[in-house]
Amino acid sequence: MPHTASAWKRLRKAEKRRRQNRLAAKKIKTQRKEVTTALAGTDAAKVVTEVKNTQIMLDRMAAKGYIHKNKAARLKSRLVKRQRAAASKPAAK
Repeated sequence: MPHTASAWKRLRKAEKRRRQNRLAAKKIKTQRKEVTTALAGTDAAKVVTEVKNTQIMLDRMAAKGYIHKNKAARLKSRLVKRQRAAASKPAAK
């Protein structure tokens, strides 16, 4: 356990940051799952909406420093790639 006041404060700050980072990671994971389910479905409008929302959310997380900007760019790129692949494949009968 910390002995000094500054060490206690550092502990409190670290705990607060840990909670914020875990919440941000959970939001990213949840949003990506929503896009995956939308891509598996047949509603094209929902796919477009979910992809757009995910891109906005990834940009926001990168701007706030929860994830690196290059990781956000990579995830967005892969997401659009999957969206285009789903749009180009023929509809199941």
